[in-house]
Amino acid sequence: MAEHKGIRLGTIIDRFRLEVLYGPAGYRDKMITIEHVDRPGLQLTGYFDYFDKERIQLLGLVETSYLNCLTVEERSRRFDMLFDYNPPAIIFARGLQPYPECMELAKKHGQVILRTGEATANIMSMMITYLRTALSPTITRPGVLVEVYGEGVLLTGESGVGKSEIAIELIKRGHRLIADDAVEIRRMPNGGLIGTSPDLIRHYMELRGIGVVDVERLFGMAAIKFDTPIDLLINLEDWQEGKVYDRLGAEEIFTDLMGSQLRTITIPVRPGRNLAAIVEVAAMNNRNRKMGYNAALEFARKVDEHIQQQYDESAKGEKK
Repeated sequence: MAEHKGIRLGTIIDRFRLEVLYGPAGYRDKMITIEHVDRPGLQLTGYFDYFDKERIQLLGLVETSYLNCLTVEERSRRFDMLFDYNPPAIIFARGLQPYPECMELAKKHGQVILRTGEATANIMSMMITYLRTALSPTITRPGVLVEVYGEGVLLTGESGVGKSEIAIELIKRGHRLIADDAVEIRRMPNGGLIGTSPDLIRHYMELRGIGVVDVERLFGMAAIKFDTPIDLLINLEDWQEGKVYDRLGAEEIFTDLMGSQLRTITIPVRPGRNLAAIVEVAAMNNRNRKMGYNAALEFARKVDEHIQQQYDESAKGEKK
């Protein structure tokens, strides 16, 4: 089951370099679980129906221009009502200075007050984009994730089938490692899948007979990547005599992963097969298919045309 994560307010403060004007004890550990950021225009007029108190609130020129029209007593009442809901944080954009009554009531309610020099629309857009990614549903699956010719390829299969060995050979060929052994997969709002590595094992690989190796130190920065969209799933399995494997590739097989359909192929493993080269070809072929060209269907079309031509010529000969 996918895990819906929260993100600490302190992480957001650090990422967007927000200035902390007031924060009660433990404020950095507040968990943000909503991807949206609101501008509390109606709430500052006293209307709180359908107000989501779990969202970060952002005040810009529009909100402060309205507040400037109020008396100190009126502003105090509006802030008192807003802070009574205790939203995760109040952010003043454009470097705006909070009102003295705002700071006084923030201390009374234990309300976090932050500030940024960014324009209101810019900081709002950036924070929503970041929160959508950070809060997307996430699962962890065993496997190896590599980027091959710009395609994110997820290698799966039984332990010992050779996933890490294939990844090492691909790295030597100039491709990049994202995750080995465990892959964190996040479903994006557009339905796509993004894969990365758990922090603890990022850039490390386990090779039987050698042990754990640091890919970044051995092969350099060009051999690694933090994350990548997942475009293709390759399932590796030991070659089974008598089993019929797809030799044409006309039929497309998909795996449902977190509600997304991921194109899937099965590659049989046996001594003598250059699996790294096969994975490279699979990645390039997958890219061709996404661009609208399917070699298997094109081949089948040519075969059908050839058969039809032979039939037509035979029919003409019989008429003569």
